[in-house]
Amino acid sequence: METYCLRLTPGQDLKQELQTFAHNQGLEAGIILTALGSLTQASLRFAAAPEATVIDGPLELLSLSGTLSRHGMHLHGAIADAQGQAYGGHIMPGCLIRTTAEIAIANLPHLRLHRQPDSVTGYLELAIDVLS
Repeated sequence: METYCLRLTPGQDLKQELQTFAHNQGLEAGIILTALGSLTQASLRFAAAPEATVIDGPLELLSLSGTLSRHGMHLHGAIADAQGQAYGGHIMPGCLIRTTAEIAIANLPHLRLHRQPDSVTGYLELAIDVLS
């Protein structure tokens, strides 16, 4: 397993930067090990919601988990506002870094992660290929 550490800076979009990183690295299968930081705003899609909800900051990024590759990603996160109210959901474009985000990613070199339509759920779901 190979690991990477990233630091994002003010104004960067969390999801966009992770997708750019995965693309630039040619990452076939990665997982988020840990992440924390702060956001000026978050864009989360809550469970079964059709669209994202934008939450204005300042916010703390408490955690981030998920899978990523150059083929796409699926990320969930937890954030807290200045009063300590916590929110969690699917990370969408529009999660903007306030001061920093510190992220550790593991590369799983013998796998390829991608998304394909699932007839049961109706969503693009994770497909895992084992590389020889």
